[in-house]
Amino acid sequence: MTAALHPGRLLARRYRLIDQIGAGGMSVIWRARDEVLDRVVALKVLAPSLAADARFRDMVREEARAAAQLVHPHVTSVHDYGETVAPDGSITSFVVMELLNGEGLELRLIEGPLPWAEAVEVGAQVADALAAAHRLGIVHRDITPANVMMTAVGVKVLDFGIATRVGAPDEDEDGATFGTPAYVAPERLDGAPAQPATDVYSLGVLLHEALTGRVPYPAATWEQLSAALASGPPPTLADVPDLPPAVARICLRSLAKDPADRPTARQVATTMRDQLLPNDAGPGDAGPGDAGPGDAGPGDAGPGRSRRWPVLLLVPAVLAVGVALAVAALLPDERSAPQTRPTASPVAPTSIVPPATEPSRPATPPSITVSPDPRPGTLVEAANRVDALIGAGVTAGEIRADVGTDLRNELRNLRAAVGPGRNELAPPVARLREKVAVRLGEGNISQGYADRLDSAIAELGVARA
Repeated sequence: MTAALHPGRLLARRYRLIDQIGAGGMSVIWRARDEVLDRVVALKVLAPSLAADARFRDMVREEARAAAQLVHPHVTSVHDYGETVAPDGSITSFVVMELLNGEGLELRLIEGPLPWAEAVEVGAQVADALAAAHRLGIVHRDITPANVMMTAVGVKVLDFGIATRVGAPDEDEDGATFGTPAYVAPERLDGAPAQPATDVYSLGVLLHEALTGRVPYPAATWEQLSAALASGPPPTLADVPDLPPAVARICLRSLAKDPADRPTARQVATTMRDQLLPNDAGPGDAGPGDAGPGDAGPGDAGPGRSRRWPVLLLVPAVLAVGVALAVAALLPDERSAPQTRPTASPVAPTSIVPPATEPSRPATPPSITVSPDPRPGTLVEAANRVDALIGAGVTAGEIRADVGTDLRNELRNLRAAVGPGRNELAPPVARLREKVAVRLGEGNISQGYADRLDSAIAELGVARA
């Protein structure tokens, strides 16, 4: 007989169970103490009937691996995965996660829709989490209010239990579709491979529900979902008071039936955040919102909690002053006599702004040469040039090792995103260039390598797939 879980039981000679704090169809959540690190954690324990099946244990292990890669303020941290074997041979499989204190969005929505500003804040932080997952090639596949926790430090996305890699088959081995029907994108009903756009659709459903109190296509089964998508009225947000047009546009674009018509998670996050920052034009004058980079930090205020507007306003101001000083320092003095400058080969335009100060390291690595002339060639050739440049930067200490791995993962995702006979390079190329810019701003890539990487990545955009 399987050894029962009970308060006080020790799992893997490390985790002491305290009390049960939640349960679902596949697992039970326990509060436990990590006796090695002396901290309280949450243990997601797979149901005994499922733990006996190696397939389900593998799925839980993969969930832990996927979530452990995502170090992000709006993703629940995963600390460990473990299995214990009882004397009778029964297996207990569990994932160790950070213990969260907060309110599930699902429970919060029972009270009705959120004020639009609070709904937008939730949407921005969930979109930030998804953008981070997509950069690593991970698709969540189950974004619903039940998997979003509202805490004092912001939103947390939970449960990567059915997450998978971009391009993986979007069905189980029996041909069934995973997920909660009302939040599942239309293309998933046709068995299309997993892709970031499917998460964006689910995000659009979640945002629509947070704003209106209802999902756009109510359905409890796959048959009901198919019927609703085929004959239901198009979703609208016209009845949400004072909702900025930019929010309505980006939400409805996220619900587009064609995945190619949806924005990226990063674009959704940027648009949402733009509507929370006061500006001279007012929220109703905001543009469509396909804006540039910006990741949420740990200081993001929790939805419905005290928002740190002074901090949000101060950060852009400080950045603006810093950039202005940097540009002023780089511009020649018009009053000085003309100077003879060394000639240089033309360099492809770059969107990266140089920082005000640059470490004393060679700006142009002598061991790597990237032709300044456009020579896209094939996608493989262009990608190999980017990969070689990343490798040389890591070797030279100009690119931090883990950042190099991250860029190579993004490059691999870019190549996988190009289907036969179709050129789909523009969005992943933009994401890769954005990532280089972000890493430069963090100080994890030197200015010289950032410039050369940006030029080489730009060549990918015109390469032959």
